[in-house]
Amino acid sequence: MAKLIAGHQVRKARRQAGLSQTAMAEQLGISASYLNLIERNQRPLTAALLVRLTELYDFDPRTLTAAAPGGGADAIRRRLADPIFADLEIDRTELEEWLAAAPGGAEAFARAYDRAGNGGGAAPAASDQTIPVRREIERWRNHFPDLDAAAETLADELRLSSGDLYSAIAERLRVKHNLTLRILPVEVLPDLLRRLDLHARQLQLSEMLDPASRTFQAAFQLGAIEARAEIEALVKGAGFAERPSERLYRRHLTSYFAAAVMMPYARFLRACEGTGYDLELLQRRFGAGFEQVAHRLTTLQRVGARGLPFFMLRIDRAGQVSKRYAGASGAALVEAEGRCPLWRLHQAFDRPGRIETDLVELEKGGRWFTLARTVHPQGRRAGQVGAEFVIGLGLAADLAPVLALAHGLDLRGAATPIGLGCRQCARPACPQRSAPPAGRALLFNERERGLSAFSFVED
Repeated sequence: MAKLIAGHQVRKARRQAGLSQTAMAEQLGISASYLNLIERNQRPLTAALLVRLTELYDFDPRTLTAAAPGGGADAIRRRLADPIFADLEIDRTELEEWLAAAPGGAEAFARAYDRAGNGGGAAPAASDQTIPVRREIERWRNHFPDLDAAAETLADELRLSSGDLYSAIAERLRVKHNLTLRILPVEVLPDLLRRLDLHARQLQLSEMLDPASRTFQAAFQLGAIEARAEIEALVKGAGFAERPSERLYRRHLTSYFAAAVMMPYARFLRACEGTGYDLELLQRRFGAGFEQVAHRLTTLQRVGARGLPFFMLRIDRAGQVSKRYAGASGAALVEAEGRCPLWRLHQAFDRPGRIETDLVELEKGGRWFTLARTVHPQGRRAGQVGAEFVIGLGLAADLAPVLALAHGLDLRGAATPIGLGCRQCARPACPQRSAPPAGRALLFNERERGLSAFSFVED
């Protein structure tokens, strides 16, 4: 078992019980000094102590991941990567000491930073309502065990009724929920992909959807009905301050459930390990789209049956991010507002439908094997403007040798040196640099011109 550092949660349980460290230590059968070390995150929480806490104080083990202040050390570190903090140079040790000594302060910082729209200092705009949703997903590492368990049970039941998942879902909607599934011409649903008509008792899907997307939309509706209790419990537990955030989170959870029905956890993980995480083969085996498979890879964190810790990004040609999931990867690449143009993630736009691989190395350490491919959302008609995105997946380079796409590659060899956007990157002499790094004084020499348009004071 991995070491379980849970000082904040243990301290919270003790204070809720109104106990001193000495009193709680006596009830747990340990010394007060040992309990003090646990609360300061200098000792892990053992399995025996976890059981004892649960018995004595109604301690819910499921809160251990979700309740970390500010989403945990990695989440706080990503916030501190904002250029406005560049001159502070807070290292990992200092951050961990802060979390251990003042978890409430760390949580307050995270809430204030998120509400201000990533450090803007202004009242939150409408778009900022996505930030608390991302944060809540991050707290769970985009893995929701209750939803996965319910989806696996449902998927097994559907397999017994029909070998075709789409047909099985349609039949279940009809028989159990009195909903008929209909495919309608684009003229009837010109701007919609899915519509629930309760008056006609119909789930209406556009003919523009491909088979994988039709199955997903049908599973989404089935999940909204049959996983309602599990989804609402998670939404209520998030405690969002604003209604739009709550609705966005509910939609994410329902989509998560739909994907889990299409790609049940245990079967999907076995397929991943058996194929070397071959994305195109996984698409065909589970009747899913590339983006659906990529997202599912970021969720494989079941205790005792973990998959590889992938991260995922979805970007447009302007570099704007519309989806980002760090999962359990801890990748700073996910939360960074800027991206490096040297990363081949962007080159995938010029090679539609082809998977581009890259080995990259960040300035402050960390090597990642990444892959990227274009996707086109459903619903485009001839003559209309069509959307195009690139899905980027990444995995720590030392974990990548098992991947089918990494076979034959030297993952210890030369890597592309990238940063988190020019404002957060201090690599000198980068010919691609478009802005000086934040917090660094510029240098000027009228007699020289370097590779970069900006020279600055280096560490």
